[in-house]
Amino acid sequence: MQQHSLTASDGTKLSYTLAGEANGIPVLLCHGLGAAGLQLRDDANWFAARGYRVLVPDLRGHGASGLPPQMTRAAFAPERLRADLFEMLDQAGMDACHFVGNSLGGILGLGAAATGAQRRRLRSLAIFGTALALDLPAAGWSFVALDYLPGRRALAWMTARATTRNAAARPLIAAMLRQYDARAAAHIVDHIRHYDLRSAAQDWTGPGLVLVGERDKAVNRALLGQLPALLQQANWRILDLPEGGHCANLDATEPWRAHLLSFWQSVPG
Repeated sequence: MQQHSLTASDGTKLSYTLAGEANGIPVLLCHGLGAAGLQLRDDANWFAARGYRVLVPDLRGHGASGLPPQMTRAAFAPERLRADLFEMLDQAGMDACHFVGNSLGGILGLGAAATGAQRRRLRSLAIFGTALALDLPAAGWSFVALDYLPGRRALAWMTARATTRNAAARPLIAAMLRQYDARAAAHIVDHIRHYDLRSAAQDWTGPGLVLVGERDKAVNRALLGQLPALLQQANWRILDLPEGGHCANLDATEPWRAHLLSFWQSVPG
């Protein structure tokens, strides 16, 4: 994989990686809150070996990406995070892509599907670990407080253990959770703790895929009741990953990759 850097239109230093030949079919794999592109590195290489050109971003405040010059709430709005992704695609010379988003990444994908020019640049949309709507009471600034009690290192390991049953993946999750900026996470959470993208999903007419990790109990409490409306639409597929948790690519890797590959191969053009 090749590491690339970009200065976003608001001055934020961003980082992303590319895998695969320049003439490969474009794919974007987007991580979730508190993670980083490292989560999807091995998957990017796997898809690249099968003819895809894969872009894996680090969202601002995550991984190797920096913070905006002004740490304002607006600097972490979903529309700003989406703009970062499309600026990366522009720099990489990638037009219409297969968009895959985990958790926050799925929220950004659904937002792109509902947004004019961005919608036209999606060949397909796949989400996992993402509810179509959420209404959470907790404010984002608890992320900052948790850095002090129980502390970032302890919290990272506790979260890694709760996120996946794959013991081999836990050090990777813990490493990512030690990297993100808590202030960035706090601003992002304050934007996304109340959202409703059910209409965005239902209005999307392109190929859509929801991969449901059956072990992702927290998300599934909201998601499972939201899926019947999508089952009514011929363009959406809903597929289960029995061993999948919130980061299903790490604990249901083979079926996760196989489902995506089959899905993309069914997309015309």
